[in-house]
Amino acid sequence: MSLQFSEKGEEKFQEIMGRYPNTMAALLPVLLLAQSEFGWVSVEVMDYLAERLELHPAKVLSTATFYTMVNKQPMGKCHVQVCTTLSCALRGGYELLDTLEERLGINTGETSSDGNYSLSEVECLASCGTAPMFQVSYSDGEIEYFEDLGETGRLDAVLSELNAKLATLPDPRKMHDERRN
Repeated sequence: MSLQFSEKGEEKFQEIMGRYPNTMAALLPVLLLAQSEFGWVSVEVMDYLAERLELHPAKVLSTATFYTMVNKQPMGKCHVQVCTTLSCALRGGYELLDTLEERLGINTGETSSDGNYSLSEVECLASCGTAPMFQVSYSDGEIEYFEDLGETGRLDAVLSELNAKLATLPDPRKMHDERRN
């Protein structure tokens, strides 16, 4: 059994292919589509994309490993990425990261045992005026920014919002098997 896009994923794939002049130009958007379809980009997914795009597998691998937004291992349903670049650091980015480690029960670079959360430290997310902040990449492919997290009670409200959303999100650890033909 091999991986394949869902019907909706195949439609998105065809739409992406129609927007770019060649398959190499479409590679990054297709990698992100694959991540939302399969939960993460394994070597098996890279091989599938190389075949679909008629590219050498090494080209897909080199692109996937260059971009940190392409996950090469299963992440949590909510991948929380905390900015700790200078502006965020000066406005509480590291304190936010420490608080999240404590509240989520995981260290930076880890995924919770229930598969709900992953936590990462990232470079600038272009929100210097509203620091500290983090970005959440959801397992369904959506991305959301949460800013002004130094305000009293703001982090509690955001974590409650994320916890409520967990039930609606697919488990990236199981998504590969769900997309096999």
